[in-house]
Amino acid sequence: MCDTFVAVSGATRDKSVIFGKNSDRASNEAQCLEYYPSEKFTKNQSLDCTYIRIPQVLETHGVIVCRPFWMWGAEMGANEKGVVIGNEAVFTKMPHAKKPVLTGMDLLRLALERADSADQAMEVILGLMADWGQGGNCGYDAQDLYYHNSYIIADQTQAWVLETSGPFWAALKVKDTYSISNGLTIEEEFDQSHPDLIDHARQKGWCKKGQTFNFRRAYSDWLFTRFSASGSRQTSSHELLKHEIGNIDIPIGFEILRHHNPKNENPRSHLLMDSICVHGGNGLTRNASTTGSLIAHLSAAENTYWGTGTAGPCTGIFKPIWFKNEVLPDLGPVPTGQYNPETLWWQHEKLHRLVINDYSKLACYRKERNQLESLFLEKAMMPAKNTIAITQQAFSDARRATEDWIARVESIPAKSNFNPIFDHYWKKQNKTAGLKLP
Repeated sequence: MCDTFVAVSGATRDKSVIFGKNSDRASNEAQCLEYYPSEKFTKNQSLDCTYIRIPQVLETHGVIVCRPFWMWGAEMGANEKGVVIGNEAVFTKMPHAKKPVLTGMDLLRLALERADSADQAMEVILGLMADWGQGGNCGYDAQDLYYHNSYIIADQTQAWVLETSGPFWAALKVKDTYSISNGLTIEEEFDQSHPDLIDHARQKGWCKKGQTFNFRRAYSDWLFTRFSASGSRQTSSHELLKHEIGNIDIPIGFEILRHHNPKNENPRSHLLMDSICVHGGNGLTRNASTTGSLIAHLSAAENTYWGTGTAGPCTGIFKPIWFKNEVLPDLGPVPTGQYNPETLWWQHEKLHRLVINDYSKLACYRKERNQLESLFLEKAMMPAKNTIAITQQAFSDARRATEDWIARVESIPAKSNFNPIFDHYWKKQNKTAGLKLP
């Protein structure tokens, strides 16, 4: 489960395009923050994606991606041309392809590697989807999870929402702000669509004679969409964006991705995945966590990307990244599903799990975290700057601070907050990952 938003120039403080996404995956499904440089290939070379091999193009763009460690594809990312994409699992009435095909994450990364603009990225996704299909098992650790995909695709000038159901699709150009959260959102209004989209729905009886066609109503699977709590999360992000139209900036983007259900911010208290910042809590209705977060600030002056490289954005810190010279510092070994404090993701994950066990402990370092993030923002806004030095320093400062915060949080006795289901869930996750907590 995931949440993605975008605000185009008419809605942002500085007339830029601001994009953000939280990627929600299995709680031990570590996510890699990675840079892949542009490459050139010869004719007839092939490319191994998550499940299938397809022909490679002659040249690819450099990309920054947030990738579940076991996949080739990515949950979100950007390319050196200023294109950004985030995808969402959506559950529809069309059957899922269980044979080897391209996953939605494969389609996202392929579009970043091959497209110069948001328009072209959408064309790449639709062309590859038509040629190779979409689907495949996207569940981690022997879990079966099949779904279709929706996307927000943006560049410096525009943004598109692309939603799919099997081979069918509809696309809507964003006017000011938009957000998606594991459910179809396009209804009667759309700008482009599959040529047989409406006829197929009428043939299936999903749109009755005399009814106005509504993509969401016709193609959504009600049960899975409902229990993903996509409606409450999408409503939250939509309202947060609308409230700030004309003022949206990077700090507001951070706040959106850190947003919890205001009725009760304590991660121990939720039954469903009804917060934008998600923390697992049981094996049935809340069996995933936000495992990576990314913000993109696309402007005429320059493009800046803000990644956590870690889970739980409410407990972590966003660091600035640019496509200039070196892109990312050494983040340690590629993470896996096993605890390894040498990796960026697992180093922070210890802090994340300590905090959600007693969420009041976040207060012991939140102000310090916010001050550090404000310093990164200040340096990122300087007109003349050494971008790789700023990125390296930000990641270094964040790792050092994380170690201090872990020690600080561990030194505070946990408050009693009885929830045996939550405790059992995380005890099992920690045991599986080999992470020992007090």
